[in-house]
Amino acid sequence: MNDHSSKLSGDPLTDILRGLRLEGVEYGRWELKEPWNIEFPAQATARFYFVGQKACWLRQPSGEWVELKCGDAVLLPRGATHALASEPGARSSPVNGYEIREVCKDVFCLSTQGCMPGTLLFCGSMHFNLDGLHPLLGMMPDVMRTTELVAHDPGITDLLEAMAREVRLERVGSAGIVARLADVLAAIIIRSWVERGCGDSSGWIAAVRDPKVGRVLAAIHLEPTRNWTVEALARIMGASRSGFADRFAAIVGETPARYVTQVRMHQARQWLVRDRLRISVVASRLGYDSEAAFSRAFKRVIGQPPGHFRTSDQASGA
Repeated sequence: MNDHSSKLSGDPLTDILRGLRLEGVEYGRWELKEPWNIEFPAQATARFYFVGQKACWLRQPSGEWVELKCGDAVLLPRGATHALASEPGARSSPVNGYEIREVCKDVFCLSTQGCMPGTLLFCGSMHFNLDGLHPLLGMMPDVMRTTELVAHDPGITDLLEAMAREVRLERVGSAGIVARLADVLAAIIIRSWVERGCGDSSGWIAAVRDPKVGRVLAAIHLEPTRNWTVEALARIMGASRSGFADRFAAIVGETPARYVTQVRMHQARQWLVRDRLRISVVASRLGYDSEAAFSRAFKRVIGQPPGHFRTSDQASGA
């Protein structure tokens, strides 16, 4: 049998972050003349904003307004409901009420007419390759701002300056370059947040940082399709079967078997929704002997049968 633990580094959190990727869905270059106020409904994908010219205001999911200055960048990792405006109280309208034109593949331009010098925004919708129920995503705050991270990660400043140059110039290919920079910046925002302690030293993060349990969690997340047994996980920790099970449950708050099942079902939901795989294919990938057995496990963890997500996906596509 292969020693899968050899794929792990010395830092479990780094190992788990290796599996976290951002994939751009669409980007926009917005030129907004005052006054303006755009409402954004909740969405499954993350939202990203970079202010290239003139400050504006963000109404956070909590309802509180905060000012975004020129050069600021913001990531809303779970795409929660929010608004952007030239100033709090400006007349609002939904984002789908504006005319948006495509300037190149997956890059769009929105502009408004007004009397005052406008705000220049670079906006992006992007999704993580991880399921929305992944513990790391669940712990992230609704809003992550670069202004709160620059002091701890000076490299962010260089990326912001590069983005500002490209956003303002409108040179050939600039939209694609800014899109790639946005991907990198979003990943750095998350990494900086993790390195600063994720805002909480307890719960799942504390379990990941445990020298022994963290190594096991990293192995599970790196290979969710593997048929993990308690014995195999105990070997990764270097402990007896009973000693491992007791320590894992005490720190993580779940038995090893239940945690493995949760990770596998979160992966299954990704395949059903994002990759649109058939239920039978997902069941086979995860090693289930029957579609029925897989469906029971899926509903027990996710709360809905797998067919619900296939139906929802087809309805949204129509």
